[in-house]
Order: sequence, then structure tokens, then C-alpha cells
Amino acid sequence: MRLEDLRAGGKAALARALATIETRPTAPETVALLDAAHQVEGGHVIGLTGPPGVGKSTLINALIARLRGAGRRLAIIAVDPSSRSSGGALLGDRTRFVTDPADQGLFVRSMAARDRLGGVAEMTFPAIVLMRALYDVVLVETVGVGQSETEVAELADSIALLTQPGAGDGLQFMKAGIMEIPHCLVVTKGDMGAPARRAAADLKGALSLVAGGTGEAPPPVLTVSSAKGEGIAELLETLDRRFAGLRESGRLAALRKGQSDYWMQAALRDRAGRSAWELAGRVLQADETTGPFGLVARLGSTIEKILIEAKL
Repeated sequence: MRLEDLRAGGKAALARALATIETRPTAPETVALLDAAHQVEGGHVIGLTGPPGVGKSTLINALIARLRGAGRRLAIIAVDPSSRSSGGALLGDRTRFVTDPADQGLFVRSMAARDRLGGVAEMTFPAIVLMRALYDVVLVETVGVGQSETEVAELADSIALLTQPGAGDGLQFMKAGIMEIPHCLVVTKGDMGAPARRAAADLKGALSLVAGGTGEAPPPVLTVSSAKGEGIAELLETLDRRFAGLRESGRLAALRKGQSDYWMQAALRDRAGRSAWELAGRVLQADETTGPFGLVARLGSTIEKILIEAKL
């Protein structure tokens, strides 16, 4: 299937293509499609992340209304927690989105995180590459994120980190790592009034202390009320300005290359790890006396020799 076929075939064609990517990721036609999509600059990929219950899905509903009302084509990837038994999506966040099945300008796909701890799924990046070639905006809603679940920052063009009044996140954001993720911070439930304003002020104070040590300006802190539609336009304007700046400065190409490099490293590591684990299983069947540390050392040396002999 070609990109032209997907554009002509609408949502049904894209759904079939995503199913093929998941079931036959290394098939020649799948690889050709993804490599072709990768050559297209395409739309703005925005990661929405934050703790469970912060209002990510509610905000996405408000963004759907705003973006589709402006005639912008929108794709959404909702990464859900997984069932330990089936591996499937546990919550199905897409059921909380208000969508029109007949709207060809809006596409929603749920993905199960499975054994990934970074807040995204294994096929999130291939799906992003395909969707951004077809849509103006791609929203990626992560699993409820913690301090270590920040992989979406490696795959999206812009990151909005959500918090809510009374959550006490100011201190958490001062910790190493979390400050490096967002390009803007969003206080949700702004209709709560004073608690929301206090949360925004606390975040600005905490972020200014952290940014003071880096020499960089802290990311903007915005307050929104998804229920009332307040602050949504300002949030989109902030993100749009960032994307326009990336494109005009030429930094978008470098950013996208970094995303591809990150995904390639992770994909190769995962594939090599699965192959090594299968090999370890066969060795253990033949030699049950070998301990785990000896087995890792033995297999690691074997793999290194294979790579050296292959001149890789």
C-alpha cells in the first residue's frame, strides 16, 4: 500500500495499514510504506502527558472541537495500560472522546502499553510517522505518567505536561529529569478558580528556580478549563508557535532525526534482546547447571564474536 492509497482510502485504509504494521512490521510493503511516510515532514506531533486523573482525555475532547472547528485534520494515539493476561488495552481511552465516526478528518487509535514503561507503546513511533504524513496534528496521550515514564519526549515534536490544582507537583517538577520534558505546562481544571491560580503560581516559582541553574527560560505555564473551553486557544497558539519556530529555523529536521535514531536504537535493542532470550532458553534446556550470571556472560561473548566476525 502507498501513501496515496491511504490518502484516498480515508480512515478505513489507515486502520488496515496500522493493523499490518502491528502484525507484519518487517514485511517489505510495510517497510516501504513507513520509509515513504518518514520522508514527509507532515504535521505537528504533540505529546500530552501527566499523572492519572489529571484530565488528559477531557482536554483532548476540547482540542478535538477546536482543531476540527478550524478545519485542521487530527489523529489521536491513546496509549492505555494493559491487561496482564491478554496484553490488550485495559481502559480504552478512545471511548471517552466525543467523535463523529463519519468525520474523515479525525482518526483515533488506542494502543496497549504492554511491557513498555515509558508511557507509550512499541508501535507508537511507526504510527506517529504514518499519521503525521496524513494529518495536520497528531496528539499522543500517554499512560498516566510518573517521573521515569517520559519516553514520549523522545518521539514527539512538542510536549505538554499536565497537572491539576492541589496535586503538589511543584516540588516534583524541581527534581532532575522532569524539567527536561515539557515545552509547556498546563494546569487543568482552571474553573476551580483560586486553587488553579495558586497551582500555576507555584509551578512558575518552582520552574524559575530550576531553570535558573540551566541558563534557559522556563517553559510557559498555562491554565485551562476543558469543561468551559477556556485557555484552549492559548494552548494551541503556544504549541503552534513552537512548531512554526522549529520549521523556520531548520531545527525540526534535526529533532526528527533524533526521534528516528532513538526509535532505531530501542527497536534493535528489543529485537536483539528477544533473540538472546530465546537463545538463552535453548541453552538452559541443554545445560540446567549454568547460573544466570554465567549464562549472560557466555551468551554476551558469543554475540560479540558473531558481530566481530560479521564486521558489524
